[in-house]
Amino acid sequence: MNEQEREEIQETGGNLAGRIEAILFVAGEPVRVDDLSRALGVSVREVEAELNKIRDEYDFHQRGFTLRRFGHQVQLATRALYSADVVHLLQPVQKQSLSQAAMETLAVVAYRQPVTRAEVEQIRGVKCDYSLQSLMNKQLIMEVGRKEALGRPILYGTTETFLAHFGLTTLDDLPPMPEVPSENPPEDLFPDGVPELTP
Repeated sequence: MNEQEREEIQETGGNLAGRIEAILFVAGEPVRVDDLSRALGVSVREVEAELNKIRDEYDFHQRGFTLRRFGHQVQLATRALYSADVVHLLQPVQKQSLSQAAMETLAVVAYRQPVTRAEVEQIRGVKCDYSLQSLMNKQLIMEVGRKEALGRPILYGTTETFLAHFGLTTLDDLPPMPEVPSENPPEDLFPDGVPELTP
């Protein structure tokens, strides 16, 4: 332990890793890295370096929890390896899945963003007002601007909540678009299935 680390522990009553863990544990939900930086009074670079150390330690020891990244957010989460044990004890409430129409709409937005309602409807061949509103209510998509066209229609894009529900770090982690159109494109685009959302 170097002198700086000793001073940090003396001043705060704990090390940076412990301080980060405490915040993430209490927050429960994903926390932005820059918010951690501000709360802890250290640089984003220092927080990022410590998060990498924490993640590597958890993974090496196969701890019961893991550090998950969703864009610029980070969260403590139960390690999938032990999820069955958690279910046996807690038996979580039944969760609500996305409808087929909402899933198809979400797939179009995810791969074509930023995209307008009319463009989504052109691809799907049906109206999608309700699906877009449903996805907005679940915070899976959001308005990201206006298209420079007649009427300046709203442009939609995915959110960090979308990344979290699909276990993605960035949009680059999306599976590639299928070469040949299939009868069930949403399942092909999201092979892990429809995300479960708490009501």
